[in-house]
Amino acid sequence: MKKRILVVDIGGTHVKLMISHEEKRKFKSGPQLTPREMVRQIKPMVSDWQYDAIAIGFPSPVRHGRIMSEPKHLGVGWTRFDFEKALRRPVRIINDAALQALGSYRGGRMLFLGLGTGLGSALVWADTVLPLELGDLPYRDHRIIEDYLGRGGMAELGQKRWEREVTRAVIQLKKSLIADYVVLGGGTAKKLKKLPEGAQLGHNRNAFLGGVRLWQNDTRTRCPKWRIM
Repeated sequence: MKKRILVVDIGGTHVKLMISHEEKRKFKSGPQLTPREMVRQIKPMVSDWQYDAIAIGFPSPVRHGRIMSEPKHLGVGWTRFDFEKALRRPVRIINDAALQALGSYRGGRMLFLGLGTGLGSALVWADTVLPLELGDLPYRDHRIIEDYLGRGGMAELGQKRWEREVTRAVIQLKKSLIADYVVLGGGTAKKLKKLPEGAQLGHNRNAFLGGVRLWQNDTRTRCPKWRIM
């Protein structure tokens, strides 16, 4: 039987829960959110949903399903937390930008940039997903690029200058990573009045398809397998 997947997309502003493209619930996250508090809020919100497994998108580097470091914009305690024990389901974890990138992919060589609290990024081609940490790239005035392209940068720079920074970054990163196209996701991407050349607007609901595709790696299915780097 086909697994029914609960997708948990953890961001710096909200935690989004999806059981289908249409069925979505969310609650606020932020610097005080710990994994225990997140689980405490998730359980009553999904008590009427039936699901077999869970896919989690997490805003920090993840390798081989393991959170490598504490997130910048949430509380602490994530790196050693046992999600399967707490949620009582099989769990697969991937970087949150990689989760949306996986669901946004439509062929070719795609660069995904998540414009939200910070800057998420991933590169996808063929059957491969490469999570990136482009947000930490050195930028002007001894700051990092996330400071300019993230939500804080938009508030600091103002709409017009922020859009110019996004356009400049998209053009340069697309060229540097030899991408065929760029998908712009995240909560602030929809605030762009004009998309940079070679870019298209993504949608947060693509995280659900990403979670389903993440579980297609199950050897018992005949679906294409994805290699998560």
